[in-house]
Amino acid sequence: MTEAFFIESQSLPWISEGFPAGKYGYDEAAGSELIIGFNYLPICLASQTFVICTLNFLVYFCPPKLYAAMRRIYFDNAATTSLDPEVLDAMMPYLTEKFGNPSSIYSYGRETKMAIESARKSVARILNCAPGEVFFTSGGTESSNTAIHAAVNDLGCRHIISSPIEHHATLHTIESIAQKGTAQVSYLRLTDKGHIDLNHLEELLAGNEKTLVTLMHANNEIGNLLKVKAVSELCEKYGAIFHSDMVQTIGHYPIDLQTIKVHFVSAAGHKFHGPKGVGMLYIHESISIKPLLNGGAQERNMRAGTENLYGIVGFARALELAMQRYEEDSKKIAELKSYLCKQITDHFEGVRCNGDADGSSLYTVLNVSFPRNEKSEMLMFNLDMAGICVSGGSACSSGASSVSHVIKALYNGQSENMVPIRFSFSRHNTLAEADEVIAKLKELV
Repeated sequence: MTEAFFIESQSLPWISEGFPAGKYGYDEAAGSELIIGFNYLPICLASQTFVICTLNFLVYFCPPKLYAAMRRIYFDNAATTSLDPEVLDAMMPYLTEKFGNPSSIYSYGRETKMAIESARKSVARILNCAPGEVFFTSGGTESSNTAIHAAVNDLGCRHIISSPIEHHATLHTIESIAQKGTAQVSYLRLTDKGHIDLNHLEELLAGNEKTLVTLMHANNEIGNLLKVKAVSELCEKYGAIFHSDMVQTIGHYPIDLQTIKVHFVSAAGHKFHGPKGVGMLYIHESISIKPLLNGGAQERNMRAGTENLYGIVGFARALELAMQRYEEDSKKIAELKSYLCKQITDHFEGVRCNGDADGSSLYTVLNVSFPRNEKSEMLMFNLDMAGICVSGGSACSSGASSVSHVIKALYNGQSENMVPIRFSFSRHNTLAEADEVIAKLKELV
């Protein structure tokens, strides 16, 4: 037993319900789990020594068996989704007997190379683009980094136009470029509901500099949808390069890349019941860029490194299934979102929906803000303890203890009295689960 830390369960009455009274610690041999956090701010664990400031950090212990027995409700599908069993079935042969390196010229290599090219053709068919325009990556972050750096380094863009509510994969990349002085960055104004001001975009595009416009198709926190065709037409009018992060929309909407004048598109498999660690970058055939990673000749000299074979197969199969089920799933999920939104706004005073929840918005995402008070400050924590999985924003920033950059930008920094909660849904969620969440919220708020 680690001697650095013990805790009396009675000393935390607001979480002790369901925990036997007594003293807890961390026992590696027994497989116990020590969870440490303050508004989900992670604590550094070094050599099993726990650095804890008891005045500022909450510490709680939850045996794995308790989690296993607890009925959990997963309402955080914008962070990631469960792997579809049919996707796993498609992947399994390439995790076992079909293990060859796709670059090898003998039979083992040829059959895995064929699997990758078959996946590429399937993805291209669904997105209505050429197979040669589809490049597999490790995920949305790599895809966006590749596109943005290529636009600046290879295509000569010296001006980047984006928005203050982009995913950090975009924001941190363009901030890094701006700090180096390679390109200047302009941020678009937002409307009251968090949409991009298209008039401002046209004003910024009217300059003579070669420009990259990088805007997400759907915001991962508030769900707002971009008028992507209108943006693409403005970019074409002014000769700008257009990159769109479609991580939250590919696999959730039919996307036709022949009708959208876009140069780069990012996607990630785990957002639509595919595997983690695999994504896609669409590069329009008119664009010629250098690879972000140097090395071998994989992905037609565009992305060095042995391919994530089973991930690529899973990505393609997940996209196929998502589009086959789109009509049924999108209707069911949209009804669930609408139901939960109405229940929350009807039953809780002072709650507001963030973004354009009942307008041009993802059918999979609902973001609401509760007034900040003593109870609501602990809302995410207490929902977690009740087995309800939600988030305060992007999973990539889940360690943050304050309101996210998206909510701050939406309310011009006047958001400290809010406690935002993001609910995001998949085809596996039900109205009964929504009722359970409402019942628990009534207990907690």
